[in-house]
Amino acid sequence: MGFEGQAWRLERDRVLLGEIMIEDADFPWLSGRFVPEPVFAEVEPWFAETLALIEAERYEEFDDAYDRIAQALTLVAPSGPVAEFLLHIQGGQAWFRWSDEPFEES
Repeated sequence: MGFEGQAWRLERDRVLLGEIMIEDADFPWLSGRFVPEPVFAEVEPWFAETLALIEAERYEEFDDAYDRIAQALTLVAPSGPVAEFLLHIQGGQAWFRWSDEPFEES
């Protein structure tokens, strides 16, 4: 697939929040080093909250909390914005899956 070495961008209203430098591709997940911009601090608590909810196995609450990320932020592949993504960021690491089509509701 050749994802390693790519730079993916996280944006809010076309403002760069940070870049993910892809280091590993384990389908369907990509992961790598997250390089935040100072403005990322505004949304960083959203990612901490979603990870805490997963760890506590509070999945319904996770869905509601993650909606804020999905609605406010854009993940941009080297080829352009993706339609849908599930992104986790913790410290200097990020891991995500993405789709050019919206995810199916279950």
